[in-house]
Amino acid sequence: MTSSDIIKQNTPKNIQRRDILKTSGLLFGSLLLGGLPSALEAKPDKIIKPTQQNPLILDSNENSLGMSPKAKEAILEEIPNAFRYLRYDEHTIWMDLIETLGTNFNLKKENIILGNGSSGTIHSTIQALAAKATQAKIPIQLIVPELTFELAQYYAKPLNIPIVKVALDDEMNFDLKKMHQSADNFKGLSIVYICNPNNPTGTITPSTKLDKWIEKAPSNTFFMIDEAYGEFVQDPEFKSATNWIKKGKKNLIVIKTFSKIYALAGLRIGYGIAMKDTIDHINQFAEVDNINSLAAAAALASLKDKVFFQKSFKSNQIARKMLENTLNELKIKYLPSQANFLFYQIKGDLKTYQKRMKDSHILVGREFPPYLNWNRISLGTPDEMEIFTATLKSFRKKGWI
Repeated sequence: MTSSDIIKQNTPKNIQRRDILKTSGLLFGSLLLGGLPSALEAKPDKIIKPTQQNPLILDSNENSLGMSPKAKEAILEEIPNAFRYLRYDEHTIWMDLIETLGTNFNLKKENIILGNGSSGTIHSTIQALAAKATQAKIPIQLIVPELTFELAQYYAKPLNIPIVKVALDDEMNFDLKKMHQSADNFKGLSIVYICNPNNPTGTITPSTKLDKWIEKAPSNTFFMIDEAYGEFVQDPEFKSATNWIKKGKKNLIVIKTFSKIYALAGLRIGYGIAMKDTIDHINQFAEVDNINSLAAAAALASLKDKVFFQKSFKSNQIARKMLENTLNELKIKYLPSQANFLFYQIKGDLKTYQKRMKDSHILVGREFPPYLNWNRISLGTPDEMEIFTATLKSFRKKGWI
């Protein structure tokens, strides 16, 4: 799930192939990375030109490749059974998915909770911790960076959970020291939300820095580590926080999704990883039947499709490098992204920039206060980034960026 899901009710349909223009994007990417998977090499040498009816959608951090072919096949095979409720006993899609996820992380099925995208698990976790604080008759707070994915805050507000926002440091990274102080100075339960890589900046919090806090944190500090974009990371300073679950850390949950690298955003399926006691508690607040059989079938097939995973990962690498090269050429400041989007500085008013992009039939990211002269752009396919970078260059000629 992306932040725009909160404020958008309708999303235009995916771009269809129609008007065309030449590109060398894939050739560039192939040379850069030493070759591409055959599925990417088979692309034509022409790309579409966006129109008003079919704009280039780069505002929601979706995966423009579309889902794995094996995921599509799994959905079609499951459709005849979709008239029945999803079952939760042995030898069902639900159980197979949980067991596969557990095995992939060298954990047990008891360490996994499924949810409606990552948002479902975030929601259930907030509710579970709020109930825990109420039962213990202690205050509760949510600590978040000033600039991050807002869904934890969105769910905390109706429960009257105070939200402590900690400004980013001078390099626009999380100020863990100040977040740590906010938790230590609080006489109650602190929920610490860490999106890693962060949305919308795309930057990572190095595991060595985060681990120092997690290791010594008392039980009344609970970490929600959102790794929705973790599969895209190349930086060796990032390590999944699931390592702490293997060490028996109970005051932590790692939240992941099939929306991003697996391109199942519209099917709404994600999961959380935690110790059994933590999962059992959060499960009490999870919606019954919070995933559907078609999503479960697609997710299970996606996990088994290693070729598609690599294709998705490499496509994102190429698209990111193409955009970085253009931004460097135009001397536009940007943050080093480890996700499937990039945060860059613009010239002038963001709303004007958005309108100009929309007039060019390109949808770009929304406002992220207080950084109103920055824009988040999703990394589409290399073909799509060829269009976007060409548009950026045309904006420069007009003095718009």
